[in-house]
Amino acid sequence: MRAWQHTYGFPAFVSNTTNNYGPWQFPEKLIPLVALNALEGKPLPVYGDGSNIRDWLHVDDHAEALCLAALERGRPGETYCIGPRQERTNLEVVKAICSVLDRLRPDSAGPRERLITFVKDRPGHDFRYAMDPSRTEVALGWRARYDFEAGLEQTLAWYLDHQAWWSPIRARRYGGHRLGQPRVG
Repeated sequence: MRAWQHTYGFPAFVSNTTNNYGPWQFPEKLIPLVALNALEGKPLPVYGDGSNIRDWLHVDDHAEALCLAALERGRPGETYCIGPRQERTNLEVVKAICSVLDRLRPDSAGPRERLITFVKDRPGHDFRYAMDPSRTEVALGWRARYDFEAGLEQTLAWYLDHQAWWSPIRARRYGGHRLGQPRVG
């Protein structure tokens, strides 16, 4: 991209971002995977001891930043680091999902934290994904609008209201197994 921008004047920019979440996310990703497993009473896999850190960006905030960069305030050839400054450990995220679901749709078997299962960490799994978005915030006049707790609740409510979307995916294409690994059973 940078070569095309430099050579041909192609009006492009680079964006780097943190972990995204929100409605319509494929059930392989952490938040929908844990939420749907929790709703189905299945184990909630947490890699290693759950201390890996991610900065969670709601998809609407990401889209807004990209629109600002592409259509309004961005400059060709620049790099924009898009992050919300909302770091959480994976275990904190899983516990937050359990808490919200326990409140929105209680489970007669008890609190969903009982389903947390620590699994072997992925080879080469990065300990932390986060960035400093300061320059992007100034250049684009942008800051994430969703705080993690509100965005998570909105996302989980969407999954609760859209079982007709995710249920066929879970039944036919993706039942919650670790992608890139052979299916067992």
